[in-house]
Amino acid sequence: MKTAFLYAGQGSQHVGMGQAFYDASPHFREVLDTAPVDFDLAALCLQGPEEQLNETRFTQPCMVAFACGVTDLLREAGVTPDYTAGLSLGEYSALYCAGVLDRDTVIRLAAYRGQVMQEASAGLDCAMIAVIGLDRDTLLQCCEEASPLGTVSIANYNYPGQLVLGGTREAVEAAAHFAKERGARRCVSLKVSGPFHTALMAPAGEALAKVFPNVSFQPMQIPVLFNCLGDLKKPEDSIPDLLVRQVQSSVYLVNILQRLQALGVDTVVEIGPGKVLSGFLRKTAPEIRSFVVETPEDLQAAAAAWKGEANV
Repeated sequence: MKTAFLYAGQGSQHVGMGQAFYDASPHFREVLDTAPVDFDLAALCLQGPEEQLNETRFTQPCMVAFACGVTDLLREAGVTPDYTAGLSLGEYSALYCAGVLDRDTVIRLAAYRGQVMQEASAGLDCAMIAVIGLDRDTLLQCCEEASPLGTVSIANYNYPGQLVLGGTREAVEAAAHFAKERGARRCVSLKVSGPFHTALMAPAGEALAKVFPNVSFQPMQIPVLFNCLGDLKKPEDSIPDLLVRQVQSSVYLVNILQRLQALGVDTVVEIGPGKVLSGFLRKTAPEIRSFVVETPEDLQAAAAAWKGEANV
């Protein structure tokens, strides 16, 4: 059996996330209560308000703190992955799982990333639209045709048949219009606060590049598949450089899921909140089974399955 941990990205947050773990686990409670941020992270996760939790600068450290706590509990239960990855922000949680970043560092970095992404988005008339039922080459042509109107690119390659456009509103809407003309089944506007994973996030990438020299990146103990590569990194790749690229370039999640399958992974543990990645996995590599871990009961089920097969 080969297992991968996949970490959810921004957009999966909800008020009350982690409540069951917070009530049941002193360690998880300590992770949330002592998070190195300038707001009450535990109260925001558990009680809201929703409007504040959905602000990028608050969402990101909350999501990563949740992921750190669940990762620790899985490790305590004896469940460890052969590979790990995450969607966008979830890549930071994957780096924690892999031992590259310690807990306080990764939560601080998530808070800073959220802040600079929110600042980079300020004042932009932007949009992100999910395009269903069109291949990537055709959608790239649509982006090229719409580019005279502004910035537009494919921000997310989620699964075969779902791609996400991002950029300035006029150009994104034009590209979506061209996509419909070329046979896209649906184009769905997303509720987002910025043109994430596009060139418009370059200021956020520059800000991260300035702080990374002061961050201690440790050697990977578990292989990580990176968003901007859709694959494992090569020896010459620098993790800080990959994280700078990640914030302002496409997320190749579908490539990551396909690569995990090629590496022999047969079980995925999605560390939420939410089950978005398991849905993407079913559409990309349905042979891989998945467990979603959002409650202590979920964790017990995943641990029992993992131990049962590991002992065979």
